[in-house]
Amino acid sequence: MPAPLLKSFASSDRFLAEIASSATLRPGYVLLGDEAFLYQRCRQGVLAALAPEEARDFSLHDFDLADTPIFEVLDCAQTPSLMAPFQILFVRNLKLLYGRGTKKAEFAAIDAYFRSPNPQAVLLFVADHLRIPTDLRKMDYQDKERYDRIRETLGEWCGMVELARVAESDAVRWVTLEAEARGIRFDPDAARELVDALGADMMLVASEMEKLCLYVSAREHHITLGDVETMVLAAKQRSLYELTDAISQHDRTRALLLLHGLLNASDGGEDAAIGHLYMLARTFRQMLIILEKNVRDSRAIWAVLWQGFRMPPFAAEDLIRQARRYKSRRELTRALRLVAKADLELRSSPANKLLVLERLILALAAEPTHPTYTPIHQFAMEL
Repeated sequence: MPAPLLKSFASSDRFLAEIASSATLRPGYVLLGDEAFLYQRCRQGVLAALAPEEARDFSLHDFDLADTPIFEVLDCAQTPSLMAPFQILFVRNLKLLYGRGTKKAEFAAIDAYFRSPNPQAVLLFVADHLRIPTDLRKMDYQDKERYDRIRETLGEWCGMVELARVAESDAVRWVTLEAEARGIRFDPDAARELVDALGADMMLVASEMEKLCLYVSAREHHITLGDVETMVLAAKQRSLYELTDAISQHDRTRALLLLHGLLNASDGGEDAAIGHLYMLARTFRQMLIILEKNVRDSRAIWAVLWQGFRMPPFAAEDLIRQARRYKSRRELTRALRLVAKADLELRSSPANKLLVLERLILALAAEPTHPTYTPIHQFAMEL
């Protein structure tokens, strides 16, 4: 993997350069942030530099403070190994050291260890309970407080490695450089579409780029915008949002055509039906929150939809517009009930999955009805 000189990668680049030499290697580091792509990049760099493949089973230790007290972790770090020349200890759930109670004994033990650390070991604390934005000045107040507390308690002994969100411009540049390293040309507009469609989620970007490189490797080693639109999952999601757009406009003919197009584009065809139902339910849930919170522009949408439950940026305005076509919460909860019913039917191995999906789309796209009250005698009969 190339090491691009990009601002979003600067902290991890410095870390990887530091651990490459025993003269600059520190006894401990804190990996701050929940950017999984950069964490994996750091972890792989540590293993490549400090843990030879043949000794890795004896030199690599993964601890979780939820299961293992910090005292045991430090004892392991201090004890030389007879089987490996160097010890690497990843310690997850660092947040437990900053929970209830003062944890005086725990921090005293950490302080004592780092005053006389084992030169043949490195401790890597994983603080992935923090979310660090691309611009550190925009960090959430609570995360900033936690960040400062970690620096105050571990900063004297440990190097701080900030795994902040990757900026979109850096993500686009990374895609281009990574493709070039493989001898593949990635068109700039295709790279932008890939990053935009996936919301600059680098784990997804890297995964989808891998698929694209395999897709074109047997051809001319050139990735175009058309390749991205054909292959990338989020590009296919555009068809899903087109489908919900047709449903929200009660255009049953267009909705059925889009359903068939979506199924034809799926690798699993009809067998991908449950996955499509999951995405439909997720989209209707997003619209329900948008309607309830009276969201009117894309800037406000990120405040009401939490991390991991957001749509790709390209879909934000479309989804707001679609949500506003529904007049009440009841219409959207009805849609969710219909999707849940279809999901149950699909999991019961129906004779024709396509028929189940078509009936669902027709029901979702039907004009809303507001029936007058009719008494129900079921309970009276049971009594």
